[in-house]
Amino acid sequence: MKLLSLVRDQKGAAAVEMVLVTPFLLAVMFGSVEVGNFFLSEHALEKQVRDGARYAARLGLANPYSCPGSVFADPDATTHIINVTQTGAVTGSGFARWSPGYWARTCGNDTQSVTVTVSCVAKTSIDTEGTGDSGIYTGLAGTDIPVVTVAARVKYPSVLSTLGFNAVNVCMTAESKAAVQGI
Repeated sequence: MKLLSLVRDQKGAAAVEMVLVTPFLLAVMFGSVEVGNFFLSEHALEKQVRDGARYAARLGLANPYSCPGSVFADPDATTHIINVTQTGAVTGSGFARWSPGYWARTCGNDTQSVTVTVSCVAKTSIDTEGTGDSGIYTGLAGTDIPVVTVAARVKYPSVLSTLGFNAVNVCMTAESKAAVQGI
């Protein structure tokens, strides 16, 4: 009889249910924070790379320029593009979105987190109708249009790793291309 009354007793049921549900609730809570942090970090990285490509697109062209060899008039253009990408300033001393340690977290065997490359697109590929008009690039000397690619690759700063959990090595990558207009 006492065993039957013990089985029917509902006292403490809420506490047992809470004990069973709490790990799931904690996992959902920390998982939501981690996903939000990932999206914030990825968005910020993409914006920084896009800013670097926009800056590069407006740099002055060498006269004459050789695509992809010597495109920019400024011999330190690559350094300035990387500075704008990382800190928001040409000098590299701007108010960066992230601390300097952010860019030091390279992935794998990478030696640097931001790279700048220049490729070429033939003006004739822009002129699809064969009219000789390649839009704003008509005035550029030469037969090629330089296209700068700014790419970044950094290790993801996990929220859970700051709490002591062993975070996996997740690399965030972003890339942005822009045609150099020499404005």
